[in-house]
Amino acid sequence: MKRLSTKGFDLVNGARGLLFPPACLFCQQPLSEGEVLSRACCKSCFEKTVIWPRSACSRCGSELPEAMAPGPCGQCLTQPPAQAETLSIYAYKGPVRDAILNWKLQGQDGGVRWLLAAAMPRINELIKSDDLLLPVPMPLSRMRKSGVHHSADLCRWLAAGSGCSWDWQLLRRVGEQPRQSALSGSARRKNLRKAFALAGDYRARLADASTIWIVDDILTTGSTLHFAARATRPLQKEVKVLSLARTLNRG
Repeated sequence: MKRLSTKGFDLVNGARGLLFPPACLFCQQPLSEGEVLSRACCKSCFEKTVIWPRSACSRCGSELPEAMAPGPCGQCLTQPPAQAETLSIYAYKGPVRDAILNWKLQGQDGGVRWLLAAAMPRINELIKSDDLLLPVPMPLSRMRKSGVHHSADLCRWLAAGSGCSWDWQLLRRVGEQPRQSALSGSARRKNLRKAFALAGDYRARLADASTIWIVDDILTTGSTLHFAARATRPLQKEVKVLSLARTLNRG
């Protein structure tokens, strides 16, 4: 079989570039030559990507003035969440919001994968090889219908990058609850009070995990992660939560 020469290969790639120019993973605008080399994020989207500030309450993760960090904040002094620590990687706005919506609504995970790759140095400061990641579980009926478990995918990608373990069945959803996005802050808490439970064989599944991380894609009011963390108390391990992104207003 005759093979294309190197020159022919370059011509094919050149034609492909003209017909299907590389586009930004976030805004889908064509990339310049320099931007292509920077892993498919245009300069505009890169500058609009907001990292969640490190000056935050260590307990709930809400933003604080630098002089008050790491807290606890006023809310956590009176009503601390079940987890020992809360961390978020990005603010849920601009290109980050676009990437997550493209992933959840259209199945396009390129932007989210890029965001995780860019954040891996920070993630590797947080997650150790003997930690265990647990995705926030979703109702089985919803998972069967969509065929996707976004929090589990996040755990899988994070575990691959950090070398730790993950288990999508240790923490489970109990019953069927309305979607959180349709509820107010107080209704979210009521909706989730009995929504999570550990698997019956949780002791065997726990292995030698040092720290438990409960992982979700978006943190809004924090209710989901609070009640998920509360359900893990029988594990008798330090429990932290991690979200890919966090909305700018809590409550």
